[in-house]
Amino acid sequence: MYDSIKNFNQQFLFEPKIENKACLGKYGYFVIAGMGGSGLAAELLLTYDPALPVIIHKDYGLPEIAIRDRKKTLVIVDSYSGNTEEALDAFRTARARGFPLAAISIGGKLLDLARKYNVPYVQMPDIGIQPRMGLGFNFGALLKIIRKEQALAATNKLYNFINASFYRTKGIVLAKKLRKNVPIIYASMRNRAIGYAWKIKLNETGKIPAFANVLPELNHNEMNGFDSVSKTRELSSNFHFIFLKDTKDHPRIQLRMKVLEKLYRSRKLPVEIVQLAGRNRAHAVFSSLLLADWTALFLAEYYGVEPEQVPMVEEFKILISE
Repeated sequence: MYDSIKNFNQQFLFEPKIENKACLGKYGYFVIAGMGGSGLAAELLLTYDPALPVIIHKDYGLPEIAIRDRKKTLVIVDSYSGNTEEALDAFRTARARGFPLAAISIGGKLLDLARKYNVPYVQMPDIGIQPRMGLGFNFGALLKIIRKEQALAATNKLYNFINASFYRTKGIVLAKKLRKNVPIIYASMRNRAIGYAWKIKLNETGKIPAFANVLPELNHNEMNGFDSVSKTRELSSNFHFIFLKDTKDHPRIQLRMKVLEKLYRSRKLPVEIVQLAGRNRAHAVFSSLLLADWTALFLAEYYGVEPEQVPMVEEFKILISE
């Protein structure tokens, strides 16, 4: 895990190659079907460029799509392992309904199906890391398939700009503050996927409960749950808030974060500020995720848990297959 984080920038040297490229047409819409880390890569794609005509699907089957749009819509099935149950079901459903298909994986059953049916696919490098740690590979593969070559070229330059070691010390400091607490990550709707990525990394790497929510919606409901009185104060005592602040957010969102921070601190609720910053949007996104990785890793060390594997996920898979 340590090496996966330290060497993360090398993922941006990956040059995705589309196999069966002759079968890949031009499309007006995209459905990206993926779970876990693979679904997260799709979420980050929309965070990077919210104008993309992309629907993210995290379920069995496919979302409802107008019949007239069927030939205009490419279904991209994204499964890091190639064996994700929901992703394979999406592939089979899309093929049965006559949708154009593409696939992204390191191998497994998904690429077997892609080869069998002459479906365009990108095979990511299999370097023995968990899906949540392969976001650079996956992000590049998605850009390649949706024909965003200029964005892909710009993203490749992150190899020179991202220095994982720079965020290591910050991760140590933040992890120490979060010990024996349950993190709740707050972000703008624009940065929702970044906040959710923090949650995933704290859950899977740190093996701790962690939650995420977005402004302004949480100002209308969730924050009321922390307006403690004597009988409910104990319920709030183990939460620790991380605010992902962004100077590019709407001015009213920035004001809401400032005011909410003040309200929480006045109620003795701990708040940490993490500022999103970088040379460009992609740099800001992936830099923040590196800080999340280091923080989760050092929390795993503190709690004495194995950070790489996800045994509960594997146990769950076995139980649902019986």
